[in-house]
Amino acid sequence: MNMPEGVTPISHDIYRLHMWIFYICAVAGVITFSVIIYTLLKHRKSRGVEPAKFESNVWLEVAWTVVPLVILIGMVYPAAVVLLRMEDTSKSSVSVLVTGLQWKWRYDYLDDDIYFYSNLSTSEDQIAGLEPKGVNYLLEVDKPVVVPIHQKIRFLFTSQDVIHSWWLPELGIKVDAMPGYISEAWAYIEKPGIYRGQCTELCGMRHGYMPIVLEAKTQEDYALWVKNKGKDVSLPKDEALIEASNAPVVGDVIDFEDVSTVKQAGEAIYKVHCVACHKADGKGMPPVFPSFVGTSIVTGPPEEQIKILLLGVAGKAMQSYADQLSDEEIAAVITYERNAWGNNDKGKYGEYAGGIVTPEMVAEMRVKLGLK
Repeated sequence: MNMPEGVTPISHDIYRLHMWIFYICAVAGVITFSVIIYTLLKHRKSRGVEPAKFESNVWLEVAWTVVPLVILIGMVYPAAVVLLRMEDTSKSSVSVLVTGLQWKWRYDYLDDDIYFYSNLSTSEDQIAGLEPKGVNYLLEVDKPVVVPIHQKIRFLFTSQDVIHSWWLPELGIKVDAMPGYISEAWAYIEKPGIYRGQCTELCGMRHGYMPIVLEAKTQEDYALWVKNKGKDVSLPKDEALIEASNAPVVGDVIDFEDVSTVKQAGEAIYKVHCVACHKADGKGMPPVFPSFVGTSIVTGPPEEQIKILLLGVAGKAMQSYADQLSDEEIAAVITYERNAWGNNDKGKYGEYAGGIVTPEMVAEMRVKLGLK
């Protein structure tokens, strides 16, 4: 029914400005339409009223010039004050670079050696209507951006591909993330909590699946989070993702001698990073998103597939995963794709079908491509 008041000084200013403008418009509307309705009823032709005949009225001209001018000044001045405050990102304690890309967010903490990607964690089964929608359907991620309360936080926004928009209502922030350009905003959050938003710039097929989740911690908890390099993200995940994440993935040791273990880890990674475009059944949406079922991508030499994940595909939605996934994760997800959907049938697809791709193979390709 109305804007949220938010949890930052700027969001409070925006809310008060919104209500002030609303009251001015409401009063002006009531007066204007009351005069119009009264005039139409009182001076209609059916009452025998004759139209007045005059060419000008100085006082009327002055009135309809001065009154709107006063109203306009009453609206412009407080709006200008708020806009100037919104632009003042000086004296910030924490700086976070927010990069939009199809269809996720990357957060770089410029004062600390921390960066990560934030992906939608709502399961594909919920999206497909195969299971009930969660409480935070399409507004949940695997890693939220974490910031402290009672400190000024500077956000810088850019994009890796197309225009996105970072919108968090409770913070009073809605800023476009544009490729080749840096925009800024700031926040001073008053209380701990989890705040949710979305991308609000139409950015492609999965635009509606690009949520923003921010977790505001106390300064003590935030300091501990930074000390641990962002390892203690406490936001609960979707149950289906937790189940898939039981496989050894980030930070765990994957036994690359056991194809079933590698497949299990690779499937969890596939569900987070690949399923949106290439689908759970691997059939994709050709020609934009190619199929992984029996195609040369997953049945040919593995080096070519490693190269695609590391470099991406120019001019396509396929982005580079060189800095998004570790060597172990890339090896695991490729192994999964090469052994799923019948792709491991050597009799049908030849000597390269199936098999295990190792982290050493990925590391070697990084060196060849000059990425390491």
